[in-house]
Amino acid sequence: MGTSKMLRAFVVLGSLFMILFIIIYWDDVGASYLYLHTHVSPVPKTPAPPPLPPQKPKASQMPSFLSDIDAFVNQFLEPGSDEPTDPAPADTGNQSEKAEERYVPRQEWKVHMTPIAPELRDRQEQRRRMLREICTNDSLTFAGKNRSFDDIPNQELNHLIVDDRHGIIYCYVPKVACSNWKRIMIVLSESLLRDGVPQRDPQAVPGELVHNTSMHFTFNRFWKRYGKFAKHLMKVKLKKYTKFLFVRDPFVRLISAYRNKFELSNEQFYQRFGQIILQRFANQPTPPAHADEAFSQGIHPTFAQFVHYLLDPQTEKDMPFNEHWRQVYRLCHPCQIQYDFVGHLETADDDAEHLLRLLKVDNVVEFPVTPRNVTNSSWETDWFRTVPLETRRKLYKLYEPDFRLFGYDRPAILNE
Repeated sequence: MGTSKMLRAFVVLGSLFMILFIIIYWDDVGASYLYLHTHVSPVPKTPAPPPLPPQKPKASQMPSFLSDIDAFVNQFLEPGSDEPTDPAPADTGNQSEKAEERYVPRQEWKVHMTPIAPELRDRQEQRRRMLREICTNDSLTFAGKNRSFDDIPNQELNHLIVDDRHGIIYCYVPKVACSNWKRIMIVLSESLLRDGVPQRDPQAVPGELVHNTSMHFTFNRFWKRYGKFAKHLMKVKLKKYTKFLFVRDPFVRLISAYRNKFELSNEQFYQRFGQIILQRFANQPTPPAHADEAFSQGIHPTFAQFVHYLLDPQTEKDMPFNEHWRQVYRLCHPCQIQYDFVGHLETADDDAEHLLRLLKVDNVVEFPVTPRNVTNSSWETDWFRTVPLETRRKLYKLYEPDFRLFGYDRPAILNE
């Protein structure tokens, strides 16, 4: 009797276990099997709509043509995105000789065993600090000092050369090694091709192309390319790119300009300026018509007459100063543009090496080795000997902002 009860109990428990097992199996497997093998009429798939961009509060919403403009321009402002050191494109079998399809081999970075000398870093910090101090204090006033970048006319931005490939902006100053720096900018921007390959040697850039405006992309050309976005794009690039310029003693720069443009037979400068100087200050009411004719007669403006021409109020009423003697603060706007590097011609060798390392392009280009310019500060006394002391002091006032901004001492020739 007891055995029979135990048997029935095992049967009941076994039955319950089997029922539980069937339930579990049906839930986990059977339903899936039924789903996978049940015919379902196909329904066309509708792609999910793209996620909407986050909306700004209506109170601060900008007009559509200005919204997220920084994001728009950033996509082509990142330096290096189109550098010549990118990997070679896949060979598609097209052997076209078009310049834009020619591959330029990768150039390896230079490995420097020593860091940039601390004194060079300190020198740059001192020069930048000098600019900030003069631009922010009231000890010196000059035209345009307190205007904003937006207030600078477009025609006054033509000395700012842009290299988008490396993220560089160079403000060139005539008579301050600008020919060689322009050569470097041509090489870096790859705007000159030889047999379809970018020119790599700055010294091989022909002289007639160095100052050709078509070889350089300058700020004043932004309006034609970018229209109403030009000024905003300039400011974005000024914020992102490395900006530099080179300067020299202002009086020495004037001497160099005079020697190059008036001591030599230069037809263009004789026609535009030489004849005017001779008429006003050399008692030559009808000077020779051409430079060669004038020089054959020993007629050309003297340095003292050139200085008087610069100080004559009528000069700038007729036309702005030529770039070769226009003040640097009017060419490069150092109170509106925060330059990252300020080079001096007097320390050109060290400054050029320092700058190219800072720009990380010393693997691509080297500063051309050229004969040292013979016009130097030791010549000031001789050149200004025929210029009266009071006239020298007036000339200093005209160029004082450049002396002060870039850390040049007041000339000794003003103390006689």
